[in-house]
Amino acid sequence: MQLTPVALDVVVQGMKQYPANMADFMDMFPTEDACLEYLSIVRWPDGYQCLRCGKGDYWKKARGLFTCRACGYEASVLAGTLFQDTHKPLRLWFQAMWYVVNQKNGVSALGLQKALGLGSYHTAWEWLHKLRRAMVRPGRDRLSGIVEVDETFLGGKRRGRGRGAEGKSLIFIAAEEAKRQRECHWPHSPLRAGKRYWRNAREGRSSGG
Repeated sequence: MQLTPVALDVVVQGMKQYPANMADFMDMFPTEDACLEYLSIVRWPDGYQCLRCGKGDYWKKARGLFTCRACGYEASVLAGTLFQDTHKPLRLWFQAMWYVVNQKNGVSALGLQKALGLGSYHTAWEWLHKLRRAMVRPGRDRLSGIVEVDETFLGGKRRGRGRGAEGKSLIFIAAEEAKRQRECHWPHSPLRAGKRYWRNAREGRSSGG
């Protein structure tokens, strides 16, 4: 699914109404409609205008649907977002986002599953993967200047590298002096992974493949 990029100034405007703590979060997003309204403000800060004819006269329907009075075109505030085609409550997605961005030491799929009471680990893993991808800034510039690169292995039952690396995930990290950094999980061999990761890090990408 191709996500629709949102301009940085639009995100900043939405952040002005960002909850400061859990109490604020519960007050701001008590219902599905409240979540949909927040998405509408972030996505269309100047008000919805028909994506086909550009007119601003519309009917607002359930589940974030907007129908143009002029041409009848129907659009959804969820289209092109993480939440498109989801069967879970939007408020649960908001809780997931709040949990992920407020954990100082990182988030695991198991931790997300327990925090949200999700019945499936696979669902928690998919959500976490989508959220991490969404947090990558579109069009970000390359790392520059002096860049330090390191790698490590995470997971697995045994300590160490070599035979001890069996079942572990290879993680690369590149950081520049200006404190920006990129991380990446890579399933390939270290030599092949290192070459491709360094190329991706310079080009502003962080995903493996």
